[in-house]
Amino acid sequence: MTDRLTRRGFGALAAAAALTPAGFARAASVLPPSIIAEGGAGEERPEDTRAAYDQAMAEGCDFIQANLFPTKDGALVARRENELSLSTNIAAHPEFAARKATKTIAGADVSGWFVEDFTLAELKTLLCKDRQPGLHPQNNTRYDLKEPMLTLAEVLSVARDGCVRTARTVGVCARVIRAKVFADLDLRVVELLANELTLEGYIADAAAVWVQAEEPEALIAFGKLSSIRRMQIVPAGPQAAGQTSQGGLAQIKSWAEAIAPDQDLVLDPSAATFPVPTTLVMDARSAGLQVFSRVARVENSFLPPALRRGDPRGPNYANIHGDIMKLMTALFANGVDGLATDQVNAASRARDSAIAALRGRPSSGFD
Repeated sequence: MTDRLTRRGFGALAAAAALTPAGFARAASVLPPSIIAEGGAGEERPEDTRAAYDQAMAEGCDFIQANLFPTKDGALVARRENELSLSTNIAAHPEFAARKATKTIAGADVSGWFVEDFTLAELKTLLCKDRQPGLHPQNNTRYDLKEPMLTLAEVLSVARDGCVRTARTVGVCARVIRAKVFADLDLRVVELLANELTLEGYIADAAAVWVQAEEPEALIAFGKLSSIRRMQIVPAGPQAAGQTSQGGLAQIKSWAEAIAPDQDLVLDPSAATFPVPTTLVMDARSAGLQVFSRVARVENSFLPPALRRGDPRGPNYANIHGDIMKLMTALFANGVDGLATDQVNAASRARDSAIAALRGRPSSGFD
């Protein structure tokens, strides 16, 4: 079934999201909202591989995003998580069997093999695979075990190659995770990141790079070492109210240029109708911050209730694909500077259709 995003339809959606179509059109004519590819095109290729990043750039992303973890010898590699058994073939390497361990991560015990316990040379002997094959049955395993994991320097190189290939600027969002935990292991991720970016020639705030973190301390420390722009991740949860208040946003502005809030902080997921925006985008703009919503995913479990599809009583209801196009369109209508997603192709179509509708051109429509 195909729905068509008309100018009238988008105007109604923009009005519902408390943003005038004319205002969105003026902003889009200067700088269209950005699309950040989380791990690349993770729905189509194993995350954080060259293939995933190349696919995302071909589909129109503006930034490729990499979570960075330190190796035992101080390199930074791109992985969704530092545990390796789901995303690589490490379990098939008998020489590493003795290094299987159990660690506490975010309050939960996790068993497996961990990036920080291996040298880069050892990790380069592994091959990547889809860590969530049950969510991507269309891919099955045909792209598994074809590529090694990438270092930060290699991710930056992939982005530069993409700039040449697509004839447009493609940047990198580098995310620091659990910096304090690794610093206690004498693996100082913030310093490693700043040094690596400087060596690669990324030194100015105008560079096509963002550094993201949930820990304010990591962004504050990074700001003392580099002029690269910083983005404060704001998860939904108990701490969000303090961070998204006027005082909290003003405080964030002292160490970051943007926030990356969960989408539930931008659009009210509990509203009876959709979309009902919060005031976060306007409040952040008033504080001088850009807003990049995260993370738009197609599965019901990641969507507001109004956009879920299928029978809630069904055994696979959480993984059924819902109406992500309406979610993305609503986020664009609400005036975000960009959004993060593993659905780059859908995001590109939603953005193009929205801009076309507001400029009076025929919409290409979307599924």
